[in-house]
Amino acid sequence: MSEEPIIAIVPAAGVGERARIAEDGDRPKQYRLLLGEPMLRHAVRALLADPRVTQVRVVVSGADTWVEDALEGLPRTVIRRCGGATRADTVANALRDAALDPRAWVMVHDAARPGLPAAQLADLIEACTAHDQAGLLAMPVADTVKRAGVNGEAVPVTGVVERAAVSGATVPLVRVAEPMQVAQTIERNGLWLAQTPQMARSGQLIDALARAQAGQWVVTDESQALELAGHPALLVRGSVRNSKVTWPEDFDLMEKWL
Repeated sequence: MSEEPIIAIVPAAGVGERARIAEDGDRPKQYRLLLGEPMLRHAVRALLADPRVTQVRVVVSGADTWVEDALEGLPRTVIRRCGGATRADTVANALRDAALDPRAWVMVHDAARPGLPAAQLADLIEACTAHDQAGLLAMPVADTVKRAGVNGEAVPVTGVVERAAVSGATVPLVRVAEPMQVAQTIERNGLWLAQTPQMARSGQLIDALARAQAGQWVVTDESQALELAGHPALLVRGSVRNSKVTWPEDFDLMEKWL
């Protein structure tokens, strides 16, 4: 078991438009209630379940008016208002703000993954520290994978965002786009679905994110930045309970797991 302290970072500067419903008004996704408590609180508490996590740094935007109430009373938790325009920007800002020793361990966890089990968190910490290597929780792909397309050409899959007036405010609502055709079936062997936390040495992650920014590479998680910088991460099996809350109906399922 590692005796080294671990700093957790929870980027929570976005609003999560795909999960918004009309009743949310201007409330960001991470503050929607699950079993009577904000989703963000569940996610932070899951990290605090392991005593090796010395501190959880929740990173929000300067305009956030929800976070203090959501996290009131939680130990080893600090709020930092240094969120950026993207997830990568927010994490990079958080690392610079923390001013950690380059060898310090950090882990980044999604605010939208409130169901992180303690066993999988412990597995990740033990794998990374034992091998002195970055790592992430992930799940092997079980289903057949299809790439969507139109007339044989691959295209991104997106929802159609509509706007609706709710109590005088305009909020986004998402409806499913028209069905697309299958452009390609992808071999699933060796494919994994990335989860969080994702863990690395502080200096290594700062360097990887800086390189991605300098190269104008769009990275969607920390392990991708590390990979591009020549530091592939360990894959540690996660849990279906650690799924990301992305769509409105995911909240009902997550409540059952919690």
